[in-house]
Amino acid sequence: MDREQISLANATFERFSKTTRRAAFLDEMDRIVPWKELCDVIRPHYPGGEIGRVPIDLERMIRIHFLQQWFNLSDPGAEEALYDSVSMRRFAGIDLGVARVPDETTICKFRHRLEKHQLGEQLFKRINAYLDKSGIKVRTGTIVDATIIHAPSSTKNASEERDPEMHSTKKGNQWYFGMKVHIGVDSRERIIHTVAATAANTHDSKMIPTLLHGKEQRVYGDSAYRGQRDVIRAHAKHARDFTNKRAYRNAPLSDADKETNRRKSGVRSYVEHAFGIMKGRFGFQKVRYRGIAKNLNKINVLAALVNIVICRKRLLRLSTA
Repeated sequence: MDREQISLANATFERFSKTTRRAAFLDEMDRIVPWKELCDVIRPHYPGGEIGRVPIDLERMIRIHFLQQWFNLSDPGAEEALYDSVSMRRFAGIDLGVARVPDETTICKFRHRLEKHQLGEQLFKRINAYLDKSGIKVRTGTIVDATIIHAPSSTKNASEERDPEMHSTKKGNQWYFGMKVHIGVDSRERIIHTVAATAANTHDSKMIPTLLHGKEQRVYGDSAYRGQRDVIRAHAKHARDFTNKRAYRNAPLSDADKETNRRKSGVRSYVEHAFGIMKGRFGFQKVRYRGIAKNLNKINVLAALVNIVICRKRLLRLSTA
């Protein structure tokens, strides 16, 4: 993608300016995301322009799609933001003196292409392979956890029904309607190595077989995963169960058990960093699409970008070495 030449439409004549946090972040992502490798994943499924109009540059569309994830933008919201933000246009390589911003329909069709061919999962795997080549490797400790993502519970829509793939669950004394994101996080590097999505009423412990890569020696989790030692051993035969102990009505935890749980939680808390970026920084607290599959495609892309953010300091050092 040619991003060197700019027209007067993108030139600035302002005397006073400041590099914003958004611009600094996008500059870092521009330097450390393996754009060529990601293009190689999608190119076999992207139109080559032999028939019809020439398609928009593939890397540009990937960059726009990532902007949607980083800043929680809808398809029309992404188009508006690109017209509004100079730093976003610069990141996407768009010069308004030469061409328009891709419209919301084009952005939507690109997303549908990723969903159709399950390319979100492939992008996630490719970025993790890139991290592995950079020396950021998945080790032998896994932290498992899940978080609820809300879905609209109203039936005031075109179909007059709630999303049939979403369900309700009770947490504490409150009911939630939506889905669950389940992740397996490396206990040393803190990166996500496995992702799954289910309806919200799926018990966390049911997803242990999906979240383990099989080479674990330790598995950490909160008390929801307690009592699954045989399941853990069946899918990672050398793994020890380091999930937190649970108190029962007539069997409270001893002081020794509480201290053991605190030590385990010191490691287990690393998973909250990943969820904090996904839900807090990237704003993924509510589903944007109907159905588990479409949202899982988005979650795979988000997980890949979470890993880039977690490792960005090391990747930046490597990029300047």
